[in-house]
Amino acid sequence: MLFRSLRRLLQAVPLLVGVSIIGFGLMHLAPGGPLAVYTLNPTIQAQDIERIKVLFGLDQPVHVQYVKWASGIFSGNWGYTFFGGRPVLGVILERVPATLLLMGSALSLAIVVGLAIGVLGALRRYSVFDVLATSGALVALSFPTFWFGLMAIYVFAIELRWLPSGGMWELGEEGNLMSLLRHLVLPTLVLALVITATWSRYARSAFLEALQQDFMRTARAKGLPPRARLLRHAFPNAAKPLVALLGVELPFLFSGALVAETIFSWPGMGRLFVDALTMKEYPILMGMMMFTAIFVIVGNLLADIAIAAIDPRVRLS
Repeated sequence: MLFRSLRRLLQAVPLLVGVSIIGFGLMHLAPGGPLAVYTLNPTIQAQDIERIKVLFGLDQPVHVQYVKWASGIFSGNWGYTFFGGRPVLGVILERVPATLLLMGSALSLAIVVGLAIGVLGALRRYSVFDVLATSGALVALSFPTFWFGLMAIYVFAIELRWLPSGGMWELGEEGNLMSLLRHLVLPTLVLALVITATWSRYARSAFLEALQQDFMRTARAKGLPPRARLLRHAFPNAAKPLVALLGVELPFLFSGALVAETIFSWPGMGRLFVDALTMKEYPILMGMMMFTAIFVIVGNLLADIAIAAIDPRVRLS
């Protein structure tokens, strides 16, 4: 397993290099380039633009700029923001806890509820519950996240006034746990809704396939009770595709968090990305692209390790 993990880790290096090259090139191909925020400002003179280019090293060839930026990524110097001159890595790390809290809450809720719905749907195949769960999942997957977010704000924040419409704390209550939990409810439910629908569909398919295997018939013939058959035989065999789904879902979870954080004004990485895109803060956009790529690659690597721990056949491959 150790050799397999090291091999996958080494395979991630050229992937990160490719992501960085493509992202760096796209930033320079954008209208106005990295200095668009300055060149589009009529109050800034041409000589000021030249001084800014020299200050940020943008007067050098593109490949030289890339090498300096990439070497800085590995040394911990991710560059500085155009506005304020703050370290990019520090700005991103300030928003990571809020995003991880939102993503962790939504993913935990989605896994628990999605697994429960999927397992019950597989055990009661073609029942009324199964039909309703399947239809509900298809409806949830058909509507975009921002629509659910707007509807949640309208119903629970405007009409019923049960929950706040956005933010992370009430004004003057920073650090208050109850205020944090009240603000966390709506974005968590909205973000978890689509993920729950996905998990319920995959869980149902995985458990249906496991329940129809020969070893399940053998366990039933031996007289094992249904609970033991489900936990000791069906669940371990159905867990493999679900663990793989967890690694695949990370990019979609990030994109969903971006929408949810924007709608609910949640001060996480998604909101930072939108603000940086609006202000054309290319150093932050590049830093977030690399941070997200590293996070997704590490998540997939951990999923591969978990699959190998569950399935000995994968471990020996």
